[in-house]
Amino acid sequence: MANPTDGVGHEHGSDCGCPDCGDPRSMDFLDKYLTVWIFLAMGIGVGLGSIAPSVVDPIQDYYLVEIGLIMMMYPPLAKVNYRQLPRVFSAWRVLSLSLIQNWLIGPTLMFALAVVFFSGLAPPFPAHPEYFLGLIFIGMARCIAMVLVWNDLAEGSSEYAAGLVAFNSIFQILTYGVYIAFFALYLPELLGMDALVAGIGEFDITVTQVFWAIAIFLGLPFAGGILTRLGGVRVRGETWYEETFVPAISPVTLLALLFTVIVMFATQGEAILARPTDVLWIAVPLTIYFVVMFLVSFAMGRGIGADYSTTTAIGFTAASNNFELAIAVAVAVFGVGSGVAFATVVGPLIEVPVLLALVHVAVYFQHRFDWAGYETGRLDGVSSMDDDPPEPTVND
Repeated sequence: MANPTDGVGHEHGSDCGCPDCGDPRSMDFLDKYLTVWIFLAMGIGVGLGSIAPSVVDPIQDYYLVEIGLIMMMYPPLAKVNYRQLPRVFSAWRVLSLSLIQNWLIGPTLMFALAVVFFSGLAPPFPAHPEYFLGLIFIGMARCIAMVLVWNDLAEGSSEYAAGLVAFNSIFQILTYGVYIAFFALYLPELLGMDALVAGIGEFDITVTQVFWAIAIFLGLPFAGGILTRLGGVRVRGETWYEETFVPAISPVTLLALLFTVIVMFATQGEAILARPTDVLWIAVPLTIYFVVMFLVSFAMGRGIGADYSTTTAIGFTAASNNFELAIAVAVAVFGVGSGVAFATVVGPLIEVPVLLALVHVAVYFQHRFDWAGYETGRLDGVSSMDDDPPEPTVND
């Protein structure tokens, strides 16, 4: 079991006195059957999109997916204690680890999976150049939105999740176009896979395009969270904010998540039913990617001696991707009806159930491993960021 003094790993309930209680995790109706609600929302979305395809136009015209994503991200960002962010950004071990995971391991793994499954060089898998490019677009777009939700559900550190997302977003603005050019144009040609990108001279992906995508999907909820905390604490005090306001807005995360899943799946209902085999084909490498990235990153976080909440934030920020950016760029470059755009749209459809399953894995690890002495990254003043990591132990 988890160390009872580390602030994590206990049963939430109405009488436990934990400041987290009152949030969705402590509500049996939402928490116990969350997986059911997610799959029900997916089914409703697909059914709605296939039975009434005209619903896609108002969803796109009124930006319902974008609104859902922003609303979904707002509560986790409103929970962040922004006074702790300087300590987050001073945790050089955690930041360095995140850079390695997000900008070396993640892109390389996705490229390798795209080559194996869609290059035609690995029998019996046939060549699908458009899906190859779609996976590259997803793999180079690092975490931004739903990572905050998965981290929150798994009781990861809100401060580290917000800090790492912001930290990696800066790199994303500067490097997304460069990474796409390298992994989608230069590397295939270097390895003799010219046919995968035949006829494509260059990708016109500008820093401005990436900046606006990040500004909308991260900047708006970030600004809302900062303003809410500053205003709420100043007017009513920190105790009221943490014990009354935060629990009151917490259900918005899951409600907005379910709404987003419905409208997101509705926009692709016809395509999913028309090409179910292709969806499953794309789902296999994506599932491998999400699972491997989470487990490897979680192990690396524990390897540097990080506590559970920090390790969980590290794991989910590495395993998640900025599919909003990938979809927007794929549509802009290849068109909404292209196979590349279709592959990027399949990304979040697979990410939702797989990352939800990994939330349960993280909670299992929370109870399975002994976290006593794992203090790197802690923000409660218990330890230094630079202590040597302890020897790992596992409870029998």
